[in-house]
Amino acid sequence: MTTDSMPTADDPHRLLADVRALTHRVRRDQRVTWVALLVLGAVTLVGIPFDWFGMNLNCLPDGSCEFARRGVLYYWPLALLAAYTAIAVCYTRVTRARGLGARVLPYAITGAATTLVFTAVWVAAALYFPSHPVEQPLSYWWLVLDRLVAPWGVIGVALLVLAWLERNVALLLFTLAYLALVLLVLPMNFGFGPPHWEIRLGLAVPQLIAGVVLLLGGFGFRAAGRQHR
Repeated sequence: MTTDSMPTADDPHRLLADVRALTHRVRRDQRVTWVALLVLGAVTLVGIPFDWFGMNLNCLPDGSCEFARRGVLYYWPLALLAAYTAIAVCYTRVTRARGLGARVLPYAITGAATTLVFTAVWVAAALYFPSHPVEQPLSYWWLVLDRLVAPWGVIGVALLVLAWLERNVALLLFTLAYLALVLLVLPMNFGFGPPHWEIRLGLAVPQLIAGVVLLLGGFGFRAAGRQHR
Protein backbone atom coordinates (compact mmCIF):
# COMPACT_ATOMS: atom_id res chain seq x y z
CA MET A 1 0.00 0.00 0.00
CA THR A 2 1.27 3.48 -0.84
CA THR A 3 0.32 6.84 0.48
CA ASP A 4 0.26 10.06 -1.53
CA SER A 5 1.05 13.33 0.12
CA MET A 6 -1.74 15.89 -0.19
CA PRO A 7 -1.12 19.64 -0.07
CA THR A 8 -2.25 21.17 3.17
CA ALA A 9 -3.15 24.69 4.15
CA ASP A 10 0.44 25.12 5.35
CA ASP A 11 1.93 24.14 1.98
CA PRO A 12 3.82 27.30 0.87
CA HIS A 13 3.48 26.42 -2.82
CA ARG A 14 -0.26 26.00 -2.48
CA LEU A 15 -0.57 29.22 -0.51
CA LEU A 16 1.46 31.12 -3.10
CA ALA A 17 -0.69 29.74 -5.91
CA ASP A 18 -3.86 30.74 -4.04
CA VAL A 19 -2.53 34.26 -3.47
CA ARG A 20 -1.65 34.63 -7.14
CA ALA A 21 -5.06 33.37 -8.21
CA LEU A 22 -6.79 35.75 -5.82
CA THR A 23 -4.64 38.67 -6.99
CA HIS A 24 -5.46 37.90 -10.61
CA ARG A 25 -9.16 37.71 -9.83
CA VAL A 26 -9.11 41.02 -7.94
CA ARG A 27 -7.29 42.75 -10.79
CA ARG A 28 -9.75 41.33 -13.29
CA ASP A 29 -12.72 42.51 -11.24
CA GLN A 30 -11.17 45.97 -10.91
CA ARG A 31 -11.12 46.37 -14.68
CA VAL A 32 -13.90 48.45 -16.17
CA THR A 33 -12.00 48.99 -19.40
CA TRP A 34 -15.13 49.09 -21.51
CA VAL A 35 -16.34 52.23 -19.72
CA ALA A 36 -13.23 54.19 -20.70
CA LEU A 37 -13.34 53.03 -24.33
CA LEU A 38 -17.06 53.70 -24.77
CA VAL A 39 -16.86 57.17 -23.23
CA LEU A 40 -13.80 58.13 -25.30
CA GLY A 41 -15.32 56.67 -28.46
CA ALA A 42 -18.51 58.67 -27.98
CA VAL A 43 -16.54 61.86 -27.27
CA THR A 44 -14.49 61.31 -30.43
CA LEU A 45 -17.57 60.92 -32.63
CA VAL A 46 -19.39 63.88 -31.09
CA GLY A 47 -16.31 66.02 -31.79
CA ILE A 48 -16.56 65.58 -35.57
CA PRO A 49 -19.26 68.24 -36.15
CA PHE A 50 -17.34 70.72 -34.00
CA ASP A 51 -14.24 70.22 -36.12
CA TRP A 52 -16.21 70.26 -39.38
CA PHE A 53 -18.27 73.41 -38.78
CA GLY A 54 -15.71 75.14 -36.55
CA MET A 55 -13.00 75.03 -39.20
CA ASN A 56 -12.00 78.33 -40.79
CA LEU A 57 -11.39 77.40 -44.43
CA ASN A 58 -10.52 79.73 -47.30
CA CYS A 59 -9.93 78.23 -50.75
CA LEU A 60 -8.58 80.46 -53.51
CA PRO A 61 -9.37 80.20 -57.26
CA ASP A 62 -5.93 78.72 -57.91
CA GLY A 63 -6.90 75.66 -55.80
CA SER A 64 -4.81 76.49 -52.75
CA CYS A 65 -6.52 76.53 -49.37
CA GLU A 66 -5.82 77.88 -45.93
CA PHE A 67 -7.58 76.42 -42.92
CA ALA A 68 -7.54 76.69 -39.15
CA ARG A 69 -9.18 74.02 -36.97
CA ARG A 70 -10.67 76.33 -34.35
CA GLY A 71 -13.45 73.87 -33.59
CA VAL A 72 -10.95 71.46 -32.06
CA LEU A 73 -9.99 74.03 -29.43
CA TYR A 74 -13.62 74.97 -28.79
CA TYR A 75 -14.67 71.40 -28.05
CA TRP A 76 -11.89 69.02 -27.10
CA PRO A 77 -10.24 70.45 -23.95
CA LEU A 78 -13.49 70.60 -21.98
CA ALA A 79 -14.82 67.39 -23.56
CA LEU A 80 -11.74 65.37 -22.62
CA LEU A 81 -11.62 66.73 -19.06
CA ALA A 82 -15.31 65.88 -18.65
CA ALA A 83 -14.71 62.43 -20.16
CA TYR A 84 -11.87 61.55 -17.77
CA THR A 85 -13.93 62.78 -14.83
CA ALA A 86 -16.86 60.62 -15.91
CA ILE A 87 -14.57 57.60 -16.39
CA ALA A 88 -13.09 58.02 -12.90
CA VAL A 89 -16.56 58.28 -11.34
CA CYS A 90 -17.86 55.21 -13.22
CA TYR A 91 -14.77 53.17 -12.30
CA THR A 92 -15.16 54.06 -8.64
CA ARG A 93 -18.86 53.23 -8.52
CA VAL A 94 -18.57 49.93 -10.38
CA THR A 95 -15.60 48.65 -8.38
CA ARG A 96 -17.13 49.72 -5.07
CA ALA A 97 -20.28 47.82 -6.00
CA ARG A 98 -18.02 44.77 -6.38
CA GLY A 99 -16.47 45.42 -2.97
CA LEU A 100 -13.16 46.59 -4.43
CA GLY A 101 -11.22 49.78 -4.98
CA ALA A 102 -10.31 51.38 -8.29
CA ARG A 103 -6.80 52.32 -9.43
CA VAL A 104 -8.10 54.89 -11.87
CA LEU A 105 -6.89 58.19 -10.42
CA PRO A 106 -3.40 58.05 -12.07
CA TYR A 107 -5.12 57.40 -15.40
CA ALA A 108 -7.48 60.36 -14.96
CA ILE A 109 -4.54 62.58 -13.99
CA THR A 110 -2.58 61.41 -17.05
CA GLY A 111 -5.59 62.08 -19.24
CA ALA A 112 -5.94 65.59 -17.84
CA ALA A 113 -2.20 66.22 -18.26
CA THR A 114 -2.16 65.07 -21.90
CA THR A 115 -5.22 67.23 -22.52
CA LEU A 116 -3.36 70.27 -21.22
CA VAL A 117 -0.33 69.40 -23.37
CA PHE A 118 -2.48 68.97 -26.48
CA THR A 119 -4.26 72.28 -25.80
CA ALA A 120 -1.00 74.16 -25.23
CA VAL A 121 0.53 72.77 -28.44
CA TRP A 122 -2.52 73.63 -30.53
CA VAL A 123 -2.80 77.14 -29.09
CA ALA A 124 0.91 77.72 -29.75
CA ALA A 125 0.49 76.43 -33.31
CA ALA A 126 -2.53 78.69 -33.86
CA LEU A 127 -0.47 81.69 -32.79
CA TYR A 128 2.75 80.75 -34.59
CA PHE A 129 1.86 79.37 -38.01
CA PRO A 130 -0.21 82.29 -39.40
CA SER A 131 2.94 84.43 -39.41
CA HIS A 132 5.35 81.52 -40.04
CA PRO A 133 3.84 79.42 -42.83
CA VAL A 134 5.18 75.90 -43.27
CA GLU A 135 6.42 74.79 -46.66
CA GLN A 136 4.23 72.22 -48.37
CA PRO A 137 4.03 69.31 -48.62
CA LEU A 138 4.65 68.33 -45.01
CA SER A 139 6.94 65.39 -44.31
CA TYR A 140 5.48 62.06 -43.25
CA TRP A 141 6.95 62.26 -39.74
CA TRP A 142 5.60 65.76 -39.28
CA LEU A 143 2.13 64.38 -39.96
CA VAL A 144 2.74 61.55 -37.48
CA LEU A 145 3.69 64.09 -34.81
CA ASP A 146 0.61 66.14 -35.66
CA ARG A 147 -1.60 63.09 -35.18
CA LEU A 148 0.12 62.23 -31.89
CA VAL A 149 -0.74 65.60 -30.34
CA ALA A 150 -4.24 65.49 -31.81
CA PRO A 151 -7.01 64.57 -29.33
CA TRP A 152 -7.46 61.05 -30.69
CA GLY A 153 -3.68 60.57 -30.42
CA VAL A 154 -3.36 61.67 -26.79
CA ILE A 155 -6.31 59.40 -25.98
CA GLY A 156 -4.11 56.45 -26.96
CA VAL A 157 -1.19 57.70 -24.87
CA ALA A 158 -3.40 57.87 -21.77
CA LEU A 159 -4.80 54.39 -22.50
CA LEU A 160 -1.26 53.01 -22.21
CA VAL A 161 -1.25 54.20 -18.60
CA LEU A 162 -4.61 52.52 -17.98
CA ALA A 163 -3.30 49.25 -19.41
CA TRP A 164 -0.32 49.45 -17.03
CA LEU A 165 -2.50 50.21 -14.01
CA GLU A 166 -4.82 47.30 -14.78
CA ARG A 167 -1.99 44.96 -15.75
CA ASN A 168 -4.18 44.39 -18.78
CA VAL A 169 -2.29 42.80 -21.66
CA ALA A 170 -5.38 42.78 -23.88
CA LEU A 171 -5.83 46.53 -23.43
CA LEU A 172 -2.13 47.11 -24.08
CA LEU A 173 -2.33 45.23 -27.39
CA PHE A 174 -5.53 47.04 -28.32
CA THR A 175 -3.98 50.43 -27.52
CA LEU A 176 -0.81 49.71 -29.50
CA ALA A 177 -2.93 48.69 -32.48
CA TYR A 178 -5.09 51.80 -32.05
CA LEU A 179 -2.04 54.09 -31.95
CA ALA A 180 -0.55 52.40 -34.99
CA LEU A 181 -3.85 52.94 -36.82
CA VAL A 182 -4.17 56.59 -35.79
CA LEU A 183 -0.52 57.58 -36.27
CA LEU A 184 0.64 55.50 -39.21
CA VAL A 185 -2.28 54.18 -41.22
CA LEU A 186 -5.20 56.58 -41.39
CA PRO A 187 -4.91 58.88 -44.41
CA MET A 188 -5.19 62.64 -44.23
CA ASN A 189 -6.09 63.28 -47.86
CA PHE A 190 -8.56 61.27 -49.93
CA GLY A 191 -7.98 63.07 -53.21
CA PHE A 192 -11.56 63.58 -54.32
CA GLY A 193 -14.15 66.34 -54.36
CA PRO A 194 -13.72 70.11 -54.31
CA PRO A 195 -10.89 71.41 -52.09
CA HIS A 196 -13.12 72.44 -49.20
CA TRP A 197 -14.78 69.00 -49.11
CA GLU A 198 -11.49 67.20 -49.63
CA ILE A 199 -9.89 68.90 -46.63
CA ARG A 200 -12.88 68.44 -44.34
CA LEU A 201 -13.28 64.77 -45.27
CA GLY A 202 -9.55 64.15 -45.02
CA LEU A 203 -9.69 65.27 -41.39
CA ALA A 204 -13.13 63.96 -40.41
CA VAL A 205 -12.92 60.40 -41.78
CA PRO A 206 -9.85 59.36 -39.74
CA GLN A 207 -11.54 60.77 -36.64
CA LEU A 208 -14.68 58.81 -37.48
CA ILE A 209 -12.68 55.60 -37.84
CA ALA A 210 -10.85 56.24 -34.55
CA GLY A 211 -14.15 56.78 -32.72
CA VAL A 212 -15.70 53.62 -34.17
CA VAL A 213 -12.62 51.58 -33.23
CA LEU A 214 -12.83 52.82 -29.63
CA LEU A 215 -16.53 51.97 -29.44
CA LEU A 216 -15.99 48.50 -30.89
CA GLY A 217 -13.18 47.95 -28.41
CA GLY A 218 -15.47 49.01 -25.58
CA PHE A 219 -18.19 46.59 -26.64
CA GLY A 220 -15.61 43.83 -27.04
CA PHE A 221 -14.14 44.31 -23.56
CA ARG A 222 -17.64 44.49 -22.13
CA ALA A 223 -18.58 41.16 -23.70
CA ALA A 224 -15.31 39.57 -22.53
CA GLY A 225 -15.88 40.84 -18.98
CA ARG A 226 -19.34 39.32 -18.84
CA GLN A 227 -17.97 35.95 -19.94
CA HIS A 228 -15.36 35.98 -17.15
CA ARG A 229 -17.97 36.88 -14.57
